[in-house]
Amino acid sequence: MAQENILVVEDEDDIRELLRYNLAKEGYRVSAAASGEEALQAVRDSLPDLVLLDLMLPEMNGLEVCRAFKQDLRTRKLPIVMLTAKGEEADIVVGLELGADDYVTKPFSLRVLLARLRAVLRRSKSAPPPETEAINIHEITLHPGRHEVHVQGQPVDLTATEFRLLHMLARRPGWVFTRSQIVQQLHHGEDFAVTERAVDVQIVSLRKKLGPYGKYLETVRGIGYRLKE
Repeated sequence: MAQENILVVEDEDDIRELLRYNLAKEGYRVSAAASGEEALQAVRDSLPDLVLLDLMLPEMNGLEVCRAFKQDLRTRKLPIVMLTAKGEEADIVVGLELGADDYVTKPFSLRVLLARLRAVLRRSKSAPPPETEAINIHEITLHPGRHEVHVQGQPVDLTATEFRLLHMLARRPGWVFTRSQIVQQLHHGEDFAVTERAVDVQIVSLRKKLGPYGKYLETVRGIGYRLKE
């Protein structure tokens, strides 16, 4: 059974109790807050393993709470999963850029929510592989030190920018990266002018070069891209 402590930040009583009940049923230790101010105080009192954060909170909204956590050295690496209503794509983008780890839209499936929480908790506990260690995923092998990529053992010729883009996604499979985050990561590229539109072009090129495995480079509509877990 899971033993991690999850802080649920939700102002609607019914949803907060639903989440508390089902998370406790899964074995998590659950604390709850009904406002952003309560959430900040709860984290000051006891640091949780993850925060499930509703964006539509009274007075201090979820984005402000997320920003406060990420600006504090003690809570900067605290995993955050956002709860959002459909149609809040702009807020999702801002939240991810602030450092949130994932999001779930309302109305949500409890099975999907639990799977997302488990994935974020699992990633938060695993250190990223050393830059000299090969990354293997979906028959794709990426060698950061040698700057080489193989698909089913066959070498794939990538540009320097394509390699950096694939490396960025492969280091965090399942994580959604916004176009803005990708631009910031790749802005030192010399083989093309890095813009958000150029990121789309590079993704198309990568998919072609990876052949049938290019399908694992997923578009998250209105947000950005991820490499499927």
